[in-house]
Amino acid sequence: MDMLDLSARLSHTPTTRSRAPWPHHEYVRGWGVFSLPFDSGHLLALRVFPEGSFGPYRTLWHRDPGGSWSIYVDGTRLDTACPRYFGPACGRTGYAHIGVTWTGPASLRVTMDSPSLDWALTASSTRLLDVLNIIGSGLPLASWRLKSLVRARELVARALGMGRLQMSAVTPSGHTALLMPQRMYVVNDAQAALDGLDLGCPVRLPNNPRIGDVPLPARGVLAIGGAVWEILDQAEYERTRSETAGQYT
Repeated sequence: MDMLDLSARLSHTPTTRSRAPWPHHEYVRGWGVFSLPFDSGHLLALRVFPEGSFGPYRTLWHRDPGGSWSIYVDGTRLDTACPRYFGPACGRTGYAHIGVTWTGPASLRVTMDSPSLDWALTASSTRLLDVLNIIGSGLPLASWRLKSLVRARELVARALGMGRLQMSAVTPSGHTALLMPQRMYVVNDAQAALDGLDLGCPVRLPNNPRIGDVPLPARGVLAIGGAVWEILDQAEYERTRSETAGQYT
């Protein structure tokens, strides 16, 4: 097997905005750390979406040991980033500068200014994941329309120790979402300090962490792919598209 080189694949993705691949949907495409729980009870997640209906953005998600969620946005608007869908389940949403630097072929450093975060992680693969990723990336987009194939992907994720994932779910905002990872890698090696607090070591949780009713992986996972949401209000969607039209090419 070739050495895993996510840096070469993900470092120079161009930013753009366009329409979703399916009618009556809005979308994003990119990559991120789907979920990374720590033995301290904290959980971090990262979203890097250079492409989407409203333009590119980055977000950093944090869940504290008490279960309270925060989402920080490096972008122009909160309502065109992750808080659009998950904000109602958060105790806090706001803006931050989020830095993403590849320090090796599969090693990443994530920083944030406020609250202060310094997070280093390394993703890895296995022979089984290599095979599954080749199959997953080769399937046509239309395969996500078939409930049987979505269910099959959920069962594969469960077999890989990610727990009871739901690729299709209703987000706290009321949008029906379909998460479409094409490639997934495990994250077993990570260190993070949030406002000077060491978050501890990565762990696999016995149950899936949830934001609202949406389950996240029970172990550290880096995913490449996209997501779509059914448009709730066509007039609002078109208005927001129009308002953000001059920000991105």
